[in-house]
Amino acid sequence: MRIGIMLRHYDQHGGGVKVYTRALLRHFLRHAGSHELVFFYKSPNAAGDFRGQPRVQEVIVPGRSAVLWDQASLPRAVRKLGIDVLFNPKYSIPLAVRCPTAWVCHGLDWYVMPWASRWIDRLSHRYMVPRYAAKADAIVAVSEVTRQHVMQYLNVPADRVHTVYTGIDDAFRTALDAETLASVRQKYQLPDRFLLYAGAVYPPKNFTRLIQAYAKVGPALGLPLVIAGGENRYLSEYELKEPERLNLGGWVRWAGWVENTTLPAFYQMAHALLLPSLFESFGLPILEAMASGCPVVTSNCYGSKEVAGDAAVLVDPESVDAIAAGISRAVTDQALREQLIRRGRERAQEFTWDRCARQTLAVLEGIARK
Repeated sequence: MRIGIMLRHYDQHGGGVKVYTRALLRHFLRHAGSHELVFFYKSPNAAGDFRGQPRVQEVIVPGRSAVLWDQASLPRAVRKLGIDVLFNPKYSIPLAVRCPTAWVCHGLDWYVMPWASRWIDRLSHRYMVPRYAAKADAIVAVSEVTRQHVMQYLNVPADRVHTVYTGIDDAFRTALDAETLASVRQKYQLPDRFLLYAGAVYPPKNFTRLIQAYAKVGPALGLPLVIAGGENRYLSEYELKEPERLNLGGWVRWAGWVENTTLPAFYQMAHALLLPSLFESFGLPILEAMASGCPVVTSNCYGSKEVAGDAAVLVDPESVDAIAAGISRAVTDQALREQLIRRGRERAQEFTWDRCARQTLAVLEGIARK
């Protein structure tokens, strides 16, 4: 079977979807068996990571825009190369291809909280995503919450939506030596003790309330807050200025995007991860922190609750006081900290890229047989 994989987004900014795609492809190679994998890129600069791999073909497909690439350029390449199944690790698929198709839904925050999207994106969510959902022979949902949302908002029958949990890299389970930790601390000028936020900053992440809650307890506990992530200035210009408005000065420190190879050091040095999002479909940083032995404070709803289980401090994300109380508990209650670390490591063991790749391939094989 020739499996075509859409990688228009392969060289996009850092974040969960990029981590997902790169890890999934590596593990696809281990389990593909006799299948041939054809990787379709839009940018020539994105290709090359898999050069020389057996049964892998990398193809550059030019396209003037994302929509034209998806709907015009790619279908021609799919027909020419005789693709049996087409898969996109992100949402969107060509509507004109005849082979079975599948795509990954990383969450439907656009429907749960549409006010948090740009108007241009809302047009796509309203007019295009439902068509991708109707066209697809299968949709892979990264959590059960996401699966329920796909059925609810996109009217997809249950038998076409498959929950396949994201994995986490073994690097997060591996204790780093003191020299490596010291090197990362020096490079990023990290304080000896700190709280951590990891991820992009945009409305579903609840950044304003997080900063307001941190202001209530963080400085009093002597713990700076390090932000390891990117800034979405299209939607979050006001939120990004909240530390300045609260006169937090040097207490909130911006590390910028941190490569996945370096993130384990951040988690292992942090006193706790703070991720009280209004919405998470999965919440990869939650599991990364747990695997690293870092206590987690996160939300009591949606994917955050599903993924964290009983291995995190769960708080009401709409209550600043509740978030602040959760931070305080995770920092000052030593018995609780030990419990969170133990349960977190156990919980993280359940999520592997190996299993994610095997189950995703099984979905693709299933739609090919039909």
